Amino acid sequence: MKKLWLALVGLVLAFSASAAQFNDGQQYVTLDKPVAGKPQVMEFFSFFCPHCYQFEEIYHVGDAVKKTLPEGVKVTKYHVDFLGGDLGPIVTHAWAVAMALGVEDQVTAPIFEGIQKNQTITDPASLKEAFVKAAGIKPEDYDAAWNSFAVKALVAQQQKAAADVDLRGVPAMFVNGKYMVNNGGLDTSSMDNFVQQYANVVKFLVEKQ
Repeated sequence: MKKLWLALVGLVLAFSASAAQFNDGQQYVTLDKPVAGKPQVMEFFSFFCPHCYQFEEIYHVGDAVKKTLPEGVKVTKYHVDFLGGDLGPIVTHAWAVAMALGVEDQVTAPIFEGIQKNQTITDPASLKEAFVKAAGIKPEDYDAAWNSFAVKALVAQQQKAAADVDLRGVPAMFVNGKYMVNNGGLDTSSMDNFVQQYANVVKFLVEKQ
């Protein structure tokens, strides 16, 4: 019984020590101007960003975050315009189509690979083809979504969210409209440590009021 008690005490102390290691200005930063009315967890990314590709396709940071979050909390992903030249805003618009049709998971890997790995996505037509092949969307349904009011509103929503948090670069994750995970302040001794700490910091911030 004594051993069990000591083990439980050890777990509590370990958790407390872990939580205590997350400091403002190091593992996360508090925004100068908190933004109300935003999704609880927002992730900003670009299909043109090599680090975003690594986060998503190699290290699966987003998956680790989702597994750690409390029940009912989800990650809302927004694409940014400022990379990719003229194609950047077009891909942001296409991501809004993915959001509206609920096919984000189906198209994420093909778009990343088509832009960064295979260079098969170079214009609006090849981007549309990726949706058709990866998600089974009919071309006419893609076009209808593209031109819909809902998708145009989602495009504006993504752009406004980036402006509201004064986004400076990607990948970036914001919590409760108050905090941003500081990628440079995390444990980089190994990628496993980095990914796990990243997920734990997001969970910590979600639960921090």
